[in-house]
Formats: sequence, C-alpha cells, structure tokens
Amino acid sequence: MAMKLYVGNLSFQTSSEDLQQLFAQAGTVESASVVEDRDTGRSRGFGFVEMASSEEGQKAIEQFNGTDFNGRNLTVNEARPREDRGGRGGGGRGGGFGGNRGGGGGGRGGYGGGGGGRDDGSPRW
Repeated sequence: MAMKLYVGNLSFQTSSEDLQQLFAQAGTVESASVVEDRDTGRSRGFGFVEMASSEEGQKAIEQFNGTDFNGRNLTVNEARPREDRGGRGGGGRGGGFGGNRGGGGGGRGGYGGGGGGRDDGSPRW
C-alpha cells in the first residue's frame, strides 16, 4: 500500500522534480509536489511525496529525515490525513477566540483593580 510523506523545511528553490529525483533513491515515487502559495506561486517550504509502498516510505523517512538538501535539514515523516490536521486547526481557531477573551480579560483586569479596592475595606461608593 502506498505511503504519503510530509517533507518540511524545504529550500524555497526546491521543485517538485527535485523531490521526485531525491526520493527515487529510496524507491518508487508515485507522486511528488511542493506546496505553493495560492497568490504568489512561491514555495511554502514544504511538500508531499507518495511512495509506492509503506516499506519504501519507511526507508525514505529513515534515509532523508534530518539530512541536508539544498542547504536545509529536511523534516520527513508520514503525512497525517486532512481530518487530523483539521482538529489541530480547530485548536488554532480556539486560540483565536482565547485571544478575544484575553482582550476581555484586560477589561476584567480593570474591574479586578476596583475589586482590589473593596478588598482593602474601602467602600465602592
């Protein structure tokens, strides 16, 4: 069964063809693609390679993870399915909401200061 690999920390000059040629050293490459920015067409510094078998995929991970390619140390591991990444994205959105609450927290901090005055025994009025 084929294995899809995530390849990170790519040089911005690395092309899909470069990935194809590199990973062919570990076995049969079904596909290789560098992810590009939708607006600029520039590499986003990562890509995906699909190896023909899980054995070849494991070999590629062992052979290339942490190795220098075009001046960068590659990160190579098994790609996670989209739904797994979506969960992580949800965490990011939650963090965004947390940031909004944090802004509210600043306001509450102001109230907290008023509360501190009450703690000293001084009346609110």
